[in-house]
Amino acid sequence: MAELIKTALITGGSKGIGYGVAEALIRDGIYVAVTSRSQKNADEAAAALNKIRPGSAIGIASDVRSLESQLAAVETVVAKWGGLNYVIANAGVGHFAPITELTPDQWNETIDINLTGVFYSAKASLDALKATEGYFINISSLAGTNFFPNGTAYNASKFGLVGFSQAMMMDVRSHGIKVTTIMPGSVATEFSNHQPTEKDAWKIQPEDIGQMVSDLIKMPARTLPSKIEVRPAMPPK
Repeated sequence: MAELIKTALITGGSKGIGYGVAEALIRDGIYVAVTSRSQKNADEAAAALNKIRPGSAIGIASDVRSLESQLAAVETVVAKWGGLNYVIANAGVGHFAPITELTPDQWNETIDINLTGVFYSAKASLDALKATEGYFINISSLAGTNFFPNGTAYNASKFGLVGFSQAMMMDVRSHGIKVTTIMPGSVATEFSNHQPTEKDAWKIQPEDIGQMVSDLIKMPARTLPSKIEVRPAMPPK
């Protein structure tokens, strides 16, 4: 390669937190692949990112519930740009209902995307990250330590993700790979069919998480913030 570039793969990167992270990394000079289950959504996000810095983003149709799909996404990034430096495991789903009403399909989808999907993303990318001494960042939630009514599936997935991430961090740091878990509170996104409005101004914004990821990857190599809880500074009373 003529120049040494840095690359990132962001699951669920076509909107919300994932897109906010992608935008921050593009502005940092990093080349970014955003994934979505919809090729159309991935391409539209990449086109918007390329308006910031032309030729710096691609969209990939990928489903975190499939290891083969994740392997293909990693292979696409490595084939295009020569390596993979950062993975941001952001894809997530939320089904909220009392246990008496939560369906097996809702349970399975929540666990498959929020927890097993991160495992597949890690398995698919670790060899590439070893080669670059890269960084794997999980977007979890404060729901990974705070349980609440109607949260059986979501709490289980996020409690599991926090435990998975911290154990993974200890497994791979000897290979030069960093792992950080970011645990946001309320974020103004389309998550769980919510449509953000001006009433969400008090919430964490996607670009705030983007800034956090940008700052993390600039930390000295000797330093690893392994788990970060982040909340709105001024929630409504």
